[in-house]
Amino acid sequence: MAEPKTYHEQSYIDNTIKLREVLNTMPSFAKDYFRAIEPTTSARTRISYAYDIRVFFQFLLNENPAFKNYKMTDFRISDLENLTPVDIEEYQEYLKVYKADGRQITNEEKGLARKMSALRSFYGYFYKRQIIEKNPTLLVDMPKLHEKAIIRLETDEVASLLDYVENCGSKLTGQARVYYEKTKERDLAILTLLLGTGIRVSECVGLDIDDIDFKNNGIKVTRKGGNEMIVYFGDEVEKSLRSYLETTRKAVEPLPEYEKALFLSTQRRRMGVQAVENMVKKYAKRVTPNKKITPHKLRSTYGTSLYKETGDIYLVADVLGHKDVNTTKKHYAAIDEDRRRSAANVVKLREP
Repeated sequence: MAEPKTYHEQSYIDNTIKLREVLNTMPSFAKDYFRAIEPTTSARTRISYAYDIRVFFQFLLNENPAFKNYKMTDFRISDLENLTPVDIEEYQEYLKVYKADGRQITNEEKGLARKMSALRSFYGYFYKRQIIEKNPTLLVDMPKLHEKAIIRLETDEVASLLDYVENCGSKLTGQARVYYEKTKERDLAILTLLLGTGIRVSECVGLDIDDIDFKNNGIKVTRKGGNEMIVYFGDEVEKSLRSYLETTRKAVEPLPEYEKALFLSTQRRRMGVQAVENMVKKYAKRVTPNKKITPHKLRSTYGTSLYKETGDIYLVADVLGHKDVNTTKKHYAAIDEDRRRSAANVVKLREP
């Protein structure tokens, strides 16, 4: 019997197959670009780029009269360089609101920047290799990204969230109570792990039981790009993980291929990213209704707390798995809320 694949191995296979399916709907020359970026990108990144670039070709079919008789597979490489900067600017405007598969899609600054970055990279591949002589994307300004305040939980909110998960069952009845009792230890273990280590939600759902080392209180996670790293956890995380493993996880018989998975859904499969996101939102909105808390916000909460306690930005970058410490500085070494609050009373408008 073949050894079950890890979460990351299976994700790579699934995304590779998905990418091939998407590329079969696109112009044939697109395959050259995706083959070229394979060594330097993850499968997840490539599938995201494929969807983004397909939107560009769909825009040309829908909005540009020059291609009204085209199918998407009819585009030639020469069509790329025949487009003008104005065409690219029209595409950028189109991305703000458009329809796809009967749904209305909107892109704010971050989504807009990602799609334009994908298109510029796509053009850049053919331009650098002198397959095309003109690159109109270089003549169009990229969308400006404005800084947004980092949303995170305060120390008392962290305690309130965990207390709520532990005790909210007394307020539930019927099926809601049954479901809560089934998932309480698992949900508490996930929240404690995310808040106590700062790992990404994709790293969390990818964990196998064998990845936990209670002797050294560490977990083996697969970071972005496929690198493995040991992330250490404290006593509170250890207690929560042990409780989950000895109760809920021990009582569940996983479906075939999911025997090693640490966190299981009620369907006895490995939990997915969206399931964890929904779980976090479900509890958080009860405790902090004015904050949109996601697993990534729990990661920000951990990073902020670690920086406040240690003052070591390089340690924070290492633990969070940031390749560039400047990313960490940008988020966690800015003036914190406490200092900003203290500034409010420094300037006096009138003498008392």
